[in-house]
Amino acid sequence: MTIRVIIVDDQAMVRAGFAALLSAQADIDVVGEAPDGRQGVQVARSTHPDVVLMDVRMPEMDGLTAAREILDPPPGVVRRPKVLMLTTFDIDDYVYEALRAGASGFLLKDAPPADLIAAVRVVASGEALLAPSVTRRLIADFVQQRPAPRKDPALRLKGLTPRETEVLELIARGLSNQEIAAHLVLAEQTVKTHIGRVLAKLDLRDRAQAVIFAYEAGLVRPGDSA
Repeated sequence: MTIRVIIVDDQAMVRAGFAALLSAQADIDVVGEAPDGRQGVQVARSTHPDVVLMDVRMPEMDGLTAAREILDPPPGVVRRPKVLMLTTFDIDDYVYEALRAGASGFLLKDAPPADLIAAVRVVASGEALLAPSVTRRLIADFVQQRPAPRKDPALRLKGLTPRETEVLELIARGLSNQEIAAHLVLAEQTVKTHIGRVLAKLDLRDRAQAVIFAYEAGLVRPGDSA
């Protein structure tokens, strides 16, 4: 199946370079571009992409606001794409908020071309966060510095079975489905079933939100290792 992608970035050369690279892949089709977040939301609504590559800093509407609008659409909009934020380390705070808003991950804008291609495929498949070790450290830093205002995550954990809680913890530590299966001595399909139940019970969109939730609930703490 072809992955439909749109690119939202205020730099024309960046859009052109990413589009050329991705369009050269047999399984990826670039179906639209936009120079700012406001137009990005419009293009996303009209082209129905699977993945949105979203720059963070843009005129008119920034990437975080645009991501929120795309991921929390008005009534009647059924299809929600995955959002992959394009960023640099000097705006980690923004990335953290984007993940909390429902973005599926982030990619450094100077990453190698192969990483961009892999990132689109990973996010489209709904699998693990991109660069889990970096993402996990980023989230841990901000949960430590600025605890989330809401206080219900720990209570919501009580709705999970012990096995589901264990799976959630391993997701937050950055393990893939295959690694979780090996760690718990389970079939990979069983792990996928547990993850599906965790997301459903906690009303989470994807693994990105599961990682955020695990830190906010205190299930995993900064400095913990797998």
